[in-house]
Amino acid sequence: MPSFGRFARASPLGRPPPSLSPDIPMGRQRPSGPRGARRTKAPVAAPPLTSQTRTGASQEGQRASASDILVRIRGLRFRHGARIVFDGVDLDIRRGSVTAVMGPSGTGKTTLLKLISGQLRPDGGTVEVDGEPVHALSQSALFRLRRRMGMLFQSGALLTDLNVFDNVAYPLREHTDLRPAMVRKLVLLKLEAVGLRGARDLMPSELSGGMARRVALARAIALDPMMILYDEPFTGQDPISMGVLMTLIRQLNDASGLTSILVSHDVRETASIADYIYVIAQGKVMAQGTAAAIASETTPWVRQFMEGLPDGPVHFHYPAPALAQDLLTGGLG
Repeated sequence: MPSFGRFARASPLGRPPPSLSPDIPMGRQRPSGPRGARRTKAPVAAPPLTSQTRTGASQEGQRASASDILVRIRGLRFRHGARIVFDGVDLDIRRGSVTAVMGPSGTGKTTLLKLISGQLRPDGGTVEVDGEPVHALSQSALFRLRRRMGMLFQSGALLTDLNVFDNVAYPLREHTDLRPAMVRKLVLLKLEAVGLRGARDLMPSELSGGMARRVALARAIALDPMMILYDEPFTGQDPISMGVLMTLIRQLNDASGLTSILVSHDVRETASIADYIYVIAQGKVMAQGTAAAIASETTPWVRQFMEGLPDGPVHFHYPAPALAQDLLTGGLG
């Protein structure tokens, strides 16, 4: 039975995430390294680069880099009515990484997850997942791709008429032909991974907010996906629950070779576990890089968001006519 190793990742912001039990069993053994990575032969000594070999080596490096990308977004354009949500956005999500997409509320973070999972279609550009163009897939092909994705919804989205066990078992019963005894074992393993095996008979109404989010996470990993999409996982959580979720996201990603896309506006918590960060607003990528790189950004917009400053390029008031004009305009509104 595989288990998590020691959680030794240091926080980019200088605060180590809280630790959980050092050994949390998972559902089945996985090969080491990111899911989907090709096995390669043992490295051999390479000849020195010459003018004849330099171009070929560069092309080989580009191919290796391309194979390392699980989600590739190019020239993404999307709008809600007259409002432009994305205007030519490019993003790369690397296999085996925790990639954060951050920005203020209303900047399209959840919309991006819906575009990646095929719930929405872009107005322009391309969205590829594991080499497949999501918006061009047939319905059956899209459903097959979605079974390889896990989703942690912002509210948890547990089925209120089912207990904890049945919530986690639901995707296994829906998408597999496993025997009930095997479903039971897998569900107990997933609940053990999030520390809630003892809560399997509780109803969602009996769970705290943090517990409900952890049950939702157990359900998201039930089918051993290649990727998990996290929609604001820290919203409404107390500091202890938030610390537990932070650690679970990082540990599950590393132990299972997952790829995690985490959308959030919780700056400190997200930066402490992310390998790479995109900050988006006004339909564009405003900044990208590691947590250290984002922390050193000097552009006013990024500084206002990362430091939570009340004054800056992001205005308090939603665009509106002058107050005097509105007050003096006739009618009852």
